[in-house]
Amino acid sequence: MAAAIERTHHSVRYVPAYIRIPYPGGDVPSDTGVCTDEIIRSYRAVGVDLQKEVHEDMQRNFAAYPNQRRWLLAHPDANIDHRRVPNLMVFFQRKGEALPMTNRAGDYAPGDLVTWDLGGGVPHIGIVVDQEPPGSGRYMIVHNIGQGPKMEDVLFHWKITGHYRYFGPPPSSR
Repeated sequence: MAAAIERTHHSVRYVPAYIRIPYPGGDVPSDTGVCTDEIIRSYRAVGVDLQKEVHEDMQRNFAAYPNQRRWLLAHPDANIDHRRVPNLMVFFQRKGEALPMTNRAGDYAPGDLVTWDLGGGVPHIGIVVDQEPPGSGRYMIVHNIGQGPKMEDVLFHWKITGHYRYFGPPPSSR
């Protein structure tokens, strides 16, 4: 959570372009990114490389991941796979814990990951943090929906499509 909150102090332009990046530990330029990049950077700050974790799981279990024709992929691509919300949803369900999607704020704990459909099938992801708007009874979300990383009260602003908890791989495999 602290790593996600720290991300809100960075200036990031919303750039969804495909970019070749090093592997493992690769990242798009630090002043660019999308919603998934904020999740990736938050986890990387605490020693979890989602690029590596997602890529390795996709190499072993490619058929378990969405095969969307628009991506034109016949095999995993370490440059982009971890930057796609549908792939992160599958990964967190497979390697973390899929939690109930409810309309009760108390079901969403700091550190949880939430995915939404913004409308028209446009996916989005954010992380629940331990800050509450006064009198709301719910936690804020750190996400990037186009204006850079922000902490906002948006948990129920869109249709929730996933609710996950992921602590990273077992320490022996890091």
